[in-house]
Amino acid sequence: MNPIQITLPDGSVREYPQGSTGLDIAQSISDGLMRNTLSIKIKTQTMAAAEVWDATRPIAEDAQLQLLTWNDPEGKATFWHSSAHLLAEAIESLYPGTKFGIGPAIEQGFYYDIEPPAGVVLSQENFGEIEQKMTDLARQKSDFVRQEVAKEEAIRYFTQKGDEYKLELLEGLQDGQITFYQQGNFTDLCRGPHIPNTDKIKAIKLLNVAGAYWRGDEKRKQLTRLYAIAFPQAKELKAFLEMRAEAEKRDHRKLGKELELFTFSDKVGKGLPLWLPKGAILRERLENFLKKAQVRAGYEPVISPHIGSKELYVTSGHYAKYGQDSFQPIHTPDDEEEYLLKPMNCPHHCEIYKSRPRSYRDLPMRYAEFGTVYRYEQSGELHGLTRVRGFTQDDAHIFCRPDQVKTEFARVIDLVQYVFTALGFAEYTAQVSLRDPDNPAKYIGLEEDWARAEREIQEVAQEKGLNTVVAYGEAAFYGPKLDFMVKDAIGRKWQLGTIQVDYNLPHRFELEYVGADNQNTGP
Repeated sequence: MNPIQITLPDGSVREYPQGSTGLDIAQSISDGLMRNTLSIKIKTQTMAAAEVWDATRPIAEDAQLQLLTWNDPEGKATFWHSSAHLLAEAIESLYPGTKFGIGPAIEQGFYYDIEPPAGVVLSQENFGEIEQKMTDLARQKSDFVRQEVAKEEAIRYFTQKGDEYKLELLEGLQDGQITFYQQGNFTDLCRGPHIPNTDKIKAIKLLNVAGAYWRGDEKRKQLTRLYAIAFPQAKELKAFLEMRAEAEKRDHRKLGKELELFTFSDKVGKGLPLWLPKGAILRERLENFLKKAQVRAGYEPVISPHIGSKELYVTSGHYAKYGQDSFQPIHTPDDEEEYLLKPMNCPHHCEIYKSRPRSYRDLPMRYAEFGTVYRYEQSGELHGLTRVRGFTQDDAHIFCRPDQVKTEFARVIDLVQYVFTALGFAEYTAQVSLRDPDNPAKYIGLEEDWARAEREIQEVAQEKGLNTVVAYGEAAFYGPKLDFMVKDAIGRKWQLGTIQVDYNLPHRFELEYVGADNQNTGP
């Protein structure tokens, strides 16, 4: 076998036998690194983008390689996803006949959607025995074993188990792309990756139990969702629980009630907040501060209605992408009229721009609006003011020439940083949200527009010296964006501020301006 060349993050190149694993490479550096390696991030010439793999998976060709540990987001996600499999193994052992949906890692821990056997209702009273079972199974040091499986074999396996949820997931997979993972006595349909073995999972805590509709569809069966978290050391779980207790003291729903800021009413409607006098005063002061900052930055205020013609959102592309998840159309006595509660402000602002001819001398034009929008969130996902069906956006749209994009993008960054400084948000990360290279069907628009927008965002972020991370698959369906992730007083991350570059709306709304040559310049 020919040796393979492995390029590490520091640029060094090492030679290894073909078929070496991430763990082999980690051990060649140090035994401590091998013990801490949870998965690997690998990029070869045959890959469109870097992928996260099991650290035990053989590497057959030259590659760029990063060894992922608990300190890396992808390593942490691998750890928590593997912990979800351990939770499922414990559930299957304690409650035979359980059916399983999905069990992903989330920002803080993981969950698994399950259907317990008839007559079994899981509650917090069951948490102790589940945690103990997970701990016992983890101590067995079971390896996570990856196996490529033919679709016919996979269907046969889950048919014998009577698990219709896994069978439905298999319907969307092609033969040749199906993998099973096994640890101990549990086998699951999963693309991975996973940690080497269960012994790395040292501290476990079940956090909550809730109902969750299968595939998020309220017309489908409601499953039981078990939330949990796990850590490689007990002291990390202790620190997490202490932070969680502090977070509960600061829960905005609790403070909102105690300070008489806002309330909700089932008669008004789920997810539609009512601002009480004290909350209205607080909100108005914040809005006035932001409006003054916008005017100083050259924005002009506009106001758009709370509804819009369905055709407006068909033109923008939002209806095709989100129509089924929005409030359904409002029908008027005129059979040909259909309206939607406004789900976003951008199509309205396009029409404001289009209300009269524009010259290249008019650009850039910056419109700002505190526009209230409405989105039909599922009732089980509503959460205080952070997940609602009606909310007001501090929203703005800039119409500019292509040669002005980078300058305007940089000016928006300046405005965001001014607001963060004024409000005391000192610690934040700028997330460059790009397309998912493996799922181009999610996005609309021309390839050259996407490539230009992604390049411009990254260039400006670098020129501004921002602390950035790249997140593939987090772009909006119409364009890439820069998301500002702010840490609060106890270290929780929140998305607070987004700058997007959209070359699609000008095409869809046929937005033009008269150029220096006295000719109309379109999208």
